[in-house]
Order: sequence, then C-alpha cells, then structure tokens
Amino acid sequence: MRSGKYIAATADELAAGTAGDKVAGGVSQKALFRRHGEVEFDGDTLTLRGWSDGGDLRLGRGDVTAVRREFTNLYGRFIGGLLDSGKPLILETATNGEIYLLIDRKEFMETTDNKSWEKELAAWSGRA
Repeated sequence: MRSGKYIAATADELAAGTAGDKVAGGVSQKALFRRHGEVEFDGDTLTLRGWSDGGDLRLGRGDVTAVRREFTNLYGRFIGGLLDSGKPLILETATNGEIYLLIDRKEFMETTDNKSWEKELAAWSGRA
C-alpha cells in the first residue's frame, strides 16, 4: 500500500476562486486547495480520506478516465512554482470531474511527489 498527505480541489472549485484566493494561493496553496487528508492506494482503489463531510472518496480503475500532471489556466506556474515538481496531478474522473491534487507537498520548497504518483496511477488506470 502507498500513502501520503494530499491537498486537493476540483476544477470547478478552482474556477470559482476569486482574485483574492489566487493571490493568497501564491503564499499558501491551502487557500486554493481546501480539501485535505490522507491519500491511500492499495493497487485496486485510490482513496482520498476526508474528501468531504460525507466521508472518503474512493476511486476504482473505471472511475479514472485520465491522469496527467501539468500546469493549466486554473493552476499555473505563477501559483504552483516554476519547478516541474510543482505541477498538479490531475485526475479526470467519471464521478467527480477533474480533481487537482498536490501529494506530499513541501510548502517551502514547492515540491510534491506528484510525478511518481502520476506514473503509478496512469499505469494502474490504463492511461499510461
């Protein structure tokens, strides 16, 4: 089993952010990524613990339609940092739309473990 800590937001949540949220996001990503908890991957299911008040979000292989890691117009280099390791992990899902994740993000360094998670989840989902 693989696990870590995540902060996350849906594409809709990022799009709804105000200019003030984006400025605050330049200081701390937690201003934009308001969902947080433990991420666990057991080879069959990706679980985002504490996803909502309703509980955890569990995604099976068929729930994930695409896996990519890139800066977008919703979360770009200015906010995410200039380094490749700051790119968000984006899961397109059949149930929750696009989910932007920062896994094991180091605030000061603006780095994440997203690159290794992308490879593993892309292979698992058949989207490599």
